[in-house]
Amino acid sequence: MIENTSDEKHTASIDWSIIHRNLADARAAVEQEWMPSASEKKRILKERAIALAQEPEDKDTAEEYLEIVEFLLAYEKYGIESGYIREVYPMKELTPLPCTPPFVLGIINVRGQIISVIDIKKFFDLPEKGLTDLNKVIIVNDGKMEFGILADVIPGVCSVALSELQPSLPTLTGIRAEYLRGVTKERLVVLDMEMILSDEKIIVHKEV
Repeated sequence: MIENTSDEKHTASIDWSIIHRNLADARAAVEQEWMPSASEKKRILKERAIALAQEPEDKDTAEEYLEIVEFLLAYEKYGIESGYIREVYPMKELTPLPCTPPFVLGIINVRGQIISVIDIKKFFDLPEKGLTDLNKVIIVNDGKMEFGILADVIPGVCSVALSELQPSLPTLTGIRAEYLRGVTKERLVVLDMEMILSDEKIIVHKEV
C-alpha cells in the first residue's frame, strides 16, 4: 500500500502564527487607509460649511454705523452722535449772560451745575424761522468742553450707516463742511461734534 505523504508534509510546513500575524497587519493597514462612506463625506462637508459660515466678517467689508440722536430746531432736522451726549434736560429757567456772543442764550442750573446754552443756528449764522417751542437742552461733552444745545423736539435715536452720509454743499444746509459729518437721504444733518466742541469760537468768558 502506497501512502500519499506529500499533503501531510505540506501541511506540516505551514506556520499558522505567521499567517495570523499577516492578517492582523493587513486589517490594521485597511483601517488606517479607511475611506469615508458617501453619507460620512456629506456630514464632513456640512460641518465644514457651517464652520466657514461662522468665520468673522472681513473688517474691510463690514458696515459701520453711527448711533444718532435726532432733534428738531426751527423745523429742520439735525443729528448728534450719542457718544457726545451726556443727557437731555428740559428747559426751565434760562438766565441771560451779558458780554457774550449772540449764539450764547444764557445759562441753566442742572442739579447744581451751571451749563451754558447755545443756539446752533445763531452759531452757524443761519436765519431764524419764526417762533418755536425751544423747550429742550441737549447737554454735550467731550471730556474737555461741555455746554447745552437748544432744541424744539427730540424724535428719538436712529442708526446711520457711514456709507449713507453724503457731503453737503453750504448752499444746501448753510453750514460749513467742517462742521458736518454729512447729510442723509432723509435730509438729516449730522453735526461733527468733535469739531464743534473744539472750536475756539465756542469758548466764551468763563467769568462775567
